[in-house]
Amino acid sequence: MQNQASITALMSAFCRAFHAENEPRPVFCDTTAKQLLTPEEYANLSAYVLSGIDFFAPEKKGAFANDTEALRYLINTQLAPTPLCRAAFAENALKTAAKTGASQYVILGAGLDSFSLRESEFLQTHEVFEVDHPATQADKISRLTRAFEQNGATIPRSLHFAPVDFGKDDLAEALLKSGFNASRKTFFSWLGVTYYLPREAIESTLSTISRLCAHGSAIVFDAADENYFSAKEKRVQNTIALAKAGGEEMKTAFSYAEAEKLLEKHGFLIYEFLTPNDIQRQIINTRGANMQAFEHTNFYLAVKQ
Repeated sequence: MQNQASITALMSAFCRAFHAENEPRPVFCDTTAKQLLTPEEYANLSAYVLSGIDFFAPEKKGAFANDTEALRYLINTQLAPTPLCRAAFAENALKTAAKTGASQYVILGAGLDSFSLRESEFLQTHEVFEVDHPATQADKISRLTRAFEQNGATIPRSLHFAPVDFGKDDLAEALLKSGFNASRKTFFSWLGVTYYLPREAIESTLSTISRLCAHGSAIVFDAADENYFSAKEKRVQNTIALAKAGGEEMKTAFSYAEAEKLLEKHGFLIYEFLTPNDIQRQIINTRGANMQAFEHTNFYLAVKQ
C-alpha cells in the first residue's frame, strides 16, 4: 500500500470541508477538515466531483448557475448524506458516553477524521486512539502535524496512534501497546467500514473489542441493510458501482436481526438503532438541512453488558 490516504478518506474529508463552508445549516460542521488537505488536493477533488455529474446526474448537466451550486447538489444528494449524518450521530453519542464515564475514545479506521483538530477541550480530559493501516496512518500523522503547526500547536499527548494491518496484526495488542487501558470505559467509533469487510472480519473485530473493553463501553457503526445490494434506488447502485471501480468493493450487508444476533454473541446490546427515516427526522430535519438520508443505510449504537 502506498503511503497515502485512500480516495475514500480524501473524498470524505473534502465533502465535510465543502459542506461546512457552503451550507447555511450544515448537518455536521467540520471547519477543520480542509486543513488535512493541500490546496492542490482540494482543487483536484472539486474537479473530480464535478466531472462525476455525467455519472450521477446526467439530466442535471448544465442546470447550475456555477460550479459551487453543482458541487452542492452532488455532495448533498450523492456523496455526503451518510458520512455527515453518521459523524453527527457518532459524536453526539460520544459526548453522552463521556458524561457517563467513558474516558477513552477509539476511532477504528480513522482515515482523515479531524476530531483531534476540532475537539481540543475533549483531549484535555480524555485519551483518544486512532487505529488505521500503518501506511495510511503515517500519511495522516504528517497531515495532522502540518495542520497543528499551522495553528501554532503540536499533536496533543493524549492523542495516540495504533497502526494495524488487519490482515496480520492484532488489534488488541496494538491498542494496548499505544497506551489503551482495558479497565476504563471506552467509546468506539467504526464508521464507513463494515460495508467493505467480509462477515468474518466484522465478527473478528467485534470479538476483539468485546474481550478488550470494560463493561459499559459502547460502539457506534453504520451498515447497509439486507436489501442494499438489490436496491433499485439509483444512488445506491451508483455507490456500489463507484466503490468497485475505485478498488474498494462493498461486500457486506445485514438485517437488524442479524446485527442483533451478532452483537449479542459478543456481549453487546443494541441501545439505539436509526433507519433512514429516523436519520432524516432526528439528524437532518432538526438541523434544517436540505438533504435526504441515504436509502438502506442504518446506524447502530451498542453497549457492552
